[in-house]
Amino acid sequence: MTPSTALWASPASLATLRAASPPHSAHMGDFGMDTITLAGPLEAKLAAIRAAGFGQVMLAARDIVGHPQGIEAAVAAVKASGLRVTGFQVLRDFEGLSGHLHSYKVDIAQQMIQMASALGAKVLLACSSTSPHASDDRQAMARDLRKLAMLALPLGIKVAFEALSWGRHLNETQDAWDVVCRADMPNLGLGVDSYHLFATDTPQAVLQEVDPRKIFLVQLSDFMWQETRTPQERLETARHFRVFPGEGVHSQALAQLVRTLDSMGYRGDYSFEVFNDDYQQLPLPYVAQRAARSALWLAEGVLKRSVPLPGEMRLRR
Repeated sequence: MTPSTALWASPASLATLRAASPPHSAHMGDFGMDTITLAGPLEAKLAAIRAAGFGQVMLAARDIVGHPQGIEAAVAAVKASGLRVTGFQVLRDFEGLSGHLHSYKVDIAQQMIQMASALGAKVLLACSSTSPHASDDRQAMARDLRKLAMLALPLGIKVAFEALSWGRHLNETQDAWDVVCRADMPNLGLGVDSYHLFATDTPQAVLQEVDPRKIFLVQLSDFMWQETRTPQERLETARHFRVFPGEGVHSQALAQLVRTLDSMGYRGDYSFEVFNDDYQQLPLPYVAQRAARSALWLAEGVLKRSVPLPGEMRLRR
């Protein structure tokens, strides 16, 4: 199955494709959507994700705190949806600050951790700082991330630390991994985002240096041009022009990334983090179906493994 046949099919042809698939293979158990991709109220987003065949969802804080009935109602909606929470995002600009700025960010982190716990999220995503006030001292960064992990530890939450491709001091995966190793906390690991890897043209070989047990989250997306030349262009593309895996020009690289992670022994979740202004103007079921076609391509065409239906044992090592 190629990206084109998987992704540009109509809903009717998608049904045909699934009917022709091997038994139990069409359920995308390892893949989920981010709520940031969809427009509308939280309940509608959750319903569209569920209807498209996904069993998990990555939650954005703004969907929870922005609920018109408050946080408790948002938590209830998530639990009623039947979707497992992949993780909660995103804590920004935490590491490398000092004085009152550090204290302020610790307070913010505590609130984020509490919300993640209430939602049943086992992973909090934190991304590398873009603050001009952040130090480039990696030992200081490691100290701060160690504190963050310690705050999350009593609630059973893991922290996935991700290098933003426009990060001030840490903007590549190997940089984030270095600081994670320095911090040396059992619940602190790496968040891998395909967009940032491709935007910085980071060789996938760097992932071979990472312990797959310390990869806590993988987020996948594609985009429509070959390169982003400046940090500003990276930021604009990331926040407005991402597309689902297989819809852009990096399909082969993305497929290889997923195969590399799988061969390393990664057996965690894949979430589609797709910021796209066009998708925000389209019907939710249509957008969620595009995501489903991406998941089907990755599960069957790339990983070539069967993923069992809900309620059955998942075939993971």
